[in-house]
Amino acid sequence: MTDLSRILPDFPIARYANLLPTIEKHSLTTADLLTLQVPDIGKRTQLPLLDIKRLCNAVLEALHVDLGVSDKQQPEESDDARKSKNKSALKQTGTELLASPCHTISTLDDDLDRALGGGIPAGYVTEITGESGAGKTQFLLTLLLASQLPPPRGLGRPALYISTEAPLSTQRLSQMLTHNPYLRSLPGSSKPSLDGIVGTTTPDLESQDHILSFQVPVEVARRNVGLLVLDSVAANYRAEFERGAAAGSKNLAARSHELVRLGQLLHELARKHNLAVVVANQVADRFSSSYSHSSSGGAIKSSAPQPPFSLPRVSQESPLAARSTHPHSHTSPHPPQLPGLDPPSSTTAELLRSSMPEPAPEEALAPPALLLDHQQRWFTGWGDDARDQANLKTPSLGLVWTSQVAARVALLKRPVYGRREVLDDEHGEATTNLRSWRRWMKVVFAPHVAATGPGLQGAVEFEVAMGGLRGVVRKGRGQALFTLFK
Repeated sequence: MTDLSRILPDFPIARYANLLPTIEKHSLTTADLLTLQVPDIGKRTQLPLLDIKRLCNAVLEALHVDLGVSDKQQPEESDDARKSKNKSALKQTGTELLASPCHTISTLDDDLDRALGGGIPAGYVTEITGESGAGKTQFLLTLLLASQLPPPRGLGRPALYISTEAPLSTQRLSQMLTHNPYLRSLPGSSKPSLDGIVGTTTPDLESQDHILSFQVPVEVARRNVGLLVLDSVAANYRAEFERGAAAGSKNLAARSHELVRLGQLLHELARKHNLAVVVANQVADRFSSSYSHSSSGGAIKSSAPQPPFSLPRVSQESPLAARSTHPHSHTSPHPPQLPGLDPPSSTTAELLRSSMPEPAPEEALAPPALLLDHQQRWFTGWGDDARDQANLKTPSLGLVWTSQVAARVALLKRPVYGRREVLDDEHGEATTNLRSWRRWMKVVFAPHVAATGPGLQGAVEFEVAMGGLRGVVRKGRGQALFTLFK
């Protein structure tokens, strides 16, 4: 059993010195002791069955202790201590919550930390959302290193990284360790390392659910993990529930149920172990509804096809007609006729009107303030500025997932174009070249810090450098010689 000392370095080998040489001679591993029956091991080694059973039980118990799932080495708490612990964890007044220190994980940049109220808080589920290339993964990699730093920059605890798309980029982490000014100034013993980061990949929803439900709680308790990163939360759910369009409603209900269960699991991990749970989320383009009111009170447009001929007006309109016309608009008493068609006679009109079912009572339209198009500007991160309604985005997984996170941080980007140049072609058209991207970070909502203003007001501009994220401070407009197109 050559792997026993490697798997369990603290196992008391001296107690079973008379058994281990024979077991090693027959090439029995630790897995064999846990999976094979005692009589089968006895037949192969010719050892007493009672001694083999004691050894197998000792190895199993040592593994339980090492994984943190055994209660034998933990003293039992009294009823009073248990009640006081539950009371302090679940029943706290607002004054007690404000007085308790808030542990955060730094982004290693003072401007970003100032906007986040010190960093990413422990004990909550935080979402980092943004377009592709906005800097979400770079943000998460910085947190993986900062989590190992002692307070107030970090938690002094290792990190756990779960990826649903690409594996953990250790090369990029090494680059950050080498070029980040703050990490480079630390002594060797205080620097974070790649050994403090545990990474795994979940290619599908089934493996993700198994790892989060069974393996992650054991790993968190065993290693005292302070940061759990899921990058990204939407990839597996999109692949699993958006395959068939025929069963859309059933898939949507099943996905909502799974998202609620995932949110409860992550929240329980964050609260129980006082760790920071950070998830990355993708975004999708937002299209306004065709039935939403305009801000100026204009008419609502309708795409319903018009009949080839007009019928006399009935005394009560259908709900569809009421929604497709504005209440203050005036209808002509003689609707326009298509050329080449004669209007129906009064007898035909009476027959058609009598054969039609009686329309239902007119339904009142919901006030604009209750529509999702109006409300989502306050919790998505896009559309809260009335002057900038172009290129709007919405975080994936909808309102169900939004209610599961305690904080949402949006990363925005906009292109920066160079000067207009005339290409040497037959048309001679002028074109612009994309030079770079400008990126901003804004707090949409959070329990420990106030949200930033509408649009880019209060948002912190940053750039992705060799050492990680770095805030950008622009002193004046004359310093920038480029044009920003929305």
